[in-house]
Amino acid sequence: MATLHPDLKLTFVSGLGTATGANFLLEHPGNGEPGDTGYKILFDCGLTQGVKLADPVNWLPFPYEARDIDVLFISHSHVDHIGLIPKLYSAGFHGRIISTDATRDLAILMLEDTVKILSHEEDENILAMYTEENISAIMKLWESFEYHNEINLPYGFSVKFLDSGHILGSAMIEITYNKQKIVFTGDLGNSPSVLLRDTEYLNDAKYVITESVYGDRNHEDRALRRTKLIDELKLNHEKGGALVMPTFSLERTQELLFEIDTMIQKKEIPKMRVFLDSPLAIHLTKVFKKYTKYYNDRARKIIESGDDIFSFPGLSITLDTQDSIEILHEPMPKVIIAGSGMSQGGRIIHHEHNYISDPKSTILLTGYQAVGTMGRLIEEGHKKIRIAGEEVPVRARISKILGYSGHKDSDHIIEWFGHTAKTVKTLFIVLGEPQSSSFLAQRIHDEYGTNVVIPDRGDSVVLAF
Repeated sequence: MATLHPDLKLTFVSGLGTATGANFLLEHPGNGEPGDTGYKILFDCGLTQGVKLADPVNWLPFPYEARDIDVLFISHSHVDHIGLIPKLYSAGFHGRIISTDATRDLAILMLEDTVKILSHEEDENILAMYTEENISAIMKLWESFEYHNEINLPYGFSVKFLDSGHILGSAMIEITYNKQKIVFTGDLGNSPSVLLRDTEYLNDAKYVITESVYGDRNHEDRALRRTKLIDELKLNHEKGGALVMPTFSLERTQELLFEIDTMIQKKEIPKMRVFLDSPLAIHLTKVFKKYTKYYNDRARKIIESGDDIFSFPGLSITLDTQDSIEILHEPMPKVIIAGSGMSQGGRIIHHEHNYISDPKSTILLTGYQAVGTMGRLIEEGHKKIRIAGEEVPVRARISKILGYSGHKDSDHIIEWFGHTAKTVKTLFIVLGEPQSSSFLAQRIHDEYGTNVVIPDRGDSVVLAF
């Protein structure tokens, strides 16, 4: 006899014991009818980031048949959540891809950039997967929905996107099944944001799968963060050096441009030469200008007043490679904003190579630096760093402003989860380094008595309904 609402199987494919590489599989077994193979929903399909973008762990076979996946939901457009979609497509996936509209528009730029980065790889299999033709085919499968619009799927599934406040277009994915809710949070935003709306609260979830990037620590106070940025900009101006900022092209760059614009208008800092040297960030900023409907009230009002919040006197946009090279010959002092945010590639490499040995200059970190990245080595205070094939001494001042993280910190995850803690049967903690996940799990259990599970890579659990 067919079961109307059979239990579901959830597999934690990757994104365990690390902050990157999100990939989770939810399976409906079918209703017991002959030939009924059920329904398979994938949540995110991201690259694991480490020493190299093409880390070998990314090229292991998927533990599921890609062609059997019916639908892929995307929480947001960072490559650690979308970067393996070309691999999935090459393995036979031709199902639906669903996200918000802003995520779709940002994702195509992020995937095209990934193709460029991986084009330098010698592995023929990687080169065959990451082609412009494959990206074009993938985008034809991609649908977009507004926040809160109901997406009806077979087997009684209903899905909605809730605003996670992490980056433009980012969403928590809320699945209703048998009148009960499963929520994949993706990455939770560090609300309040200078640009975006606050993370929405849950109030009646049964199962929650959430991140823990900053599960064991808190960010600097937001006012202190802003003060520190002002201090860094003024100090560099006085010292006559280069302030080199390895910055994530997506969201962090736009936040910084907005903040510097405001500081100049308020005369909190002198006018200075600022170089935005990231073609990807330049193109992404155009998408940001398209989706102001997702901004918070304050940011929208400033735009409505006529201010271009991503531009200010002294800002130079350097799209061409030659223009990027010429920055070296521009007089000091100067500020250089370039990607990648973890110093794993992009134009930031040659800027760090040029200035990391200069005592007058500063390398200013504004985001999370994953284990194994050059950014992490810089953050840890290594005296010599290998950059562009050359070992160079670190004589520049190294500074960091952690308050610019796009992730909720420990206290704010605790507060956010409290709104739905009473209804949650099990909380699964993923996407964090082991100590971060463990600390957060213990805090939530102590605070709310919630059953908390930290899965290992490849673990499967049954979700009872």
